[in-house]
Amino acid sequence: MYLSIGEQLAQFLRVLQGHLFPTLEEQMGPMSSKHQQLVEVLTLIRVETLVSPRAGGVGRPSADRRAIANAFVAKAVFNLSTTRQLLDRLFSDAILRRLCGWESRREVPHESQFSRVFAEFAASQLPQRLHEALIAATQKERLIGHISRDATEIEAREKPQPLSKSEAIGPGQAAPKRGRPKKGEPVAAPDPTRLERQASMTLEQMLEELPRACNVGSKKNSKGYLQSWTGYKLHLDVADGQIPISCILTSASLHDSQAAIPLACMTAGRVTSLYDLMDSAYDAELISRYSRGLGHVPMIDENPRRDQTRKSESEAEQRRCHLLGFRGAEQLRYRERTTVERVNARLKDEFGGRSIRVRGHGKVMCHLMFGILALAADQILRLLG
Repeated sequence: MYLSIGEQLAQFLRVLQGHLFPTLEEQMGPMSSKHQQLVEVLTLIRVETLVSPRAGGVGRPSADRRAIANAFVAKAVFNLSTTRQLLDRLFSDAILRRLCGWESRREVPHESQFSRVFAEFAASQLPQRLHEALIAATQKERLIGHISRDATEIEAREKPQPLSKSEAIGPGQAAPKRGRPKKGEPVAAPDPTRLERQASMTLEQMLEELPRACNVGSKKNSKGYLQSWTGYKLHLDVADGQIPISCILTSASLHDSQAAIPLACMTAGRVTSLYDLMDSAYDAELISRYSRGLGHVPMIDENPRRDQTRKSESEAEQRRCHLLGFRGAEQLRYRERTTVERVNARLKDEFGGRSIRVRGHGKVMCHLMFGILALAADQILRLLG
């Protein structure tokens, strides 16, 4: 008898709660809710499928990579700020230590080994690959109604770097000539914008062009005040049920709309969805056109700064949702966009999104992706429970 993905996950959860938890408690003693949450997350993401027990090479055996990867997932689940806090918890909590893969305190590696292995995980993009495998295993056969898209600020303890010339205007693009053109001088056609270039790029090319250096970003908060931060910006696509599907980390100064097309392309390669929900920062015809080209229905809030006059009736027809506003079912659908805001809040409050202690784009992304990986697994199991 064929079981759907949802039925297999429900059966998996029943086995966990009915058989695995009692067996573990007999062997290790009573487990807290956090211990049980960690067991569920680790059992679902299956770190062992992508991490070999020990790194290759000659000489002294290296630390167990699987156990360290489990420990970094535990760091996100327990919302620990630093690796030092994680090690202190491993030394004092025998159940946590055994769940990660170490029987005694002497087996736990030194903090420097944790740092070196974390750098390896960041270079190999281990949590990104685990997250992609989790989404493929649990969401590939699911028809998703709404994908909610948004970006959130990520504060980092780094010195901000100014954008290079190629990052500011795009690689291979000429800087615009300053001043007014001379009398009789022909006016050159403007270079294509980043959104125009992205329409004909592959996903790898789009991601390569986005700026990644730490710098200063600013935006208006919910009360209308301008706030600034030093660090990065995390762009998220979230499915119904608060399950993060795709993530991109860029410089803090990048506008939200510049990552919309790469996110849409990445998400379309992972899941099947119907509606793309975005706020007014994504109000651009190129973004709407790309979404429709993927077979989706874009629902984008109107940007009040845009000129409401249209040049033709066909263009007005294409953007009728902006001119007339959302009505009836469209309003109900657009309210689902708050799922991405709730995921941003959970990532920061419960899975280590506010405690960035590493430096560099790769390591910051690795830290965030361990949290997103744990959040995605936890949310999938919540929907079943």
